[in-house]
Amino acid sequence: MKVGRFEVQLLSDGRFRLDGGAMFGVVPKNLWQRKEPADEHNRISLALGCLLITTPSGRRILVDTGLSSKYDANPKFLGVYQVERPVTLRAELKELGLSPSDIGLVINTHLHFDHAGGDTEFADSGRPVPAFPKAKYLVQKQEWADATSPHERNQASYMEENYAPLEDAKVLELVEGEYEVEPGLKVVRSGGHTLGHQCVRIESEGETAVYLGDLIPTRAHVPLPWIMAYDLYPVDTLQVKREWLEKASAENWTLLFQHDIGRRHAKVRKTDGRFAAVVDP
Repeated sequence: MKVGRFEVQLLSDGRFRLDGGAMFGVVPKNLWQRKEPADEHNRISLALGCLLITTPSGRRILVDTGLSSKYDANPKFLGVYQVERPVTLRAELKELGLSPSDIGLVINTHLHFDHAGGDTEFADSGRPVPAFPKAKYLVQKQEWADATSPHERNQASYMEENYAPLEDAKVLELVEGEYEVEPGLKVVRSGGHTLGHQCVRIESEGETAVYLGDLIPTRAHVPLPWIMAYDLYPVDTLQVKREWLEKASAENWTLLFQHDIGRRHAKVRKTDGRFAAVVDP
């Protein structure tokens, strides 16, 4: 997919399942299950999505990294989340003729295990080390503070082995708020899901695409009240969604969805005051 002079490729590290009620918050099950059918344990299937950006300068940037192989030998973890990895991020990169050393920057929307798990891999020594040896890792300063000092409400989502080695290896780059990575490529702190959650905005030659992370994780989450119970600051999510979806509708943005198990990009249209995702033909 082209966004002006940028090339973007939606990659995957497999899929997993989370509780459907938690994924849709106050939305009743008889509504959300029409779009996302649940299994016998009330879980829905979600993509472990990642994004590869090739900039006009030829720099390769990876946004989020999935789970990695670190949990492949943990049957309890794999069972709880029903992890399936028929494809992996590394295999997808290899298919494109790339190795981990070809990645110059990793951007984390946030540091939850399904977004930053692939930031590190186990070395032969058994210790976790950065998985992309030539890359810097860009994270919001607030997100780093929350990940390194989690509380009872969020600690299950943060796993230290995924991000602590980045600081030890001196490859961590902390930013605050909106930050321009390259001309036309920015990270924008959205908050909502976590205080330091950030999205990635690409603008080039009159086109705009936004990688939404967990702000709007699937096409089904585009309607304003469809907000995850996982969000620590749901009213902030609502405010940012309203503002961004107005712009997306008016300016014909392409929205890139991280967890959608079907189609991971769409436009958004506003009809009778309501927003809905519209898949391009």
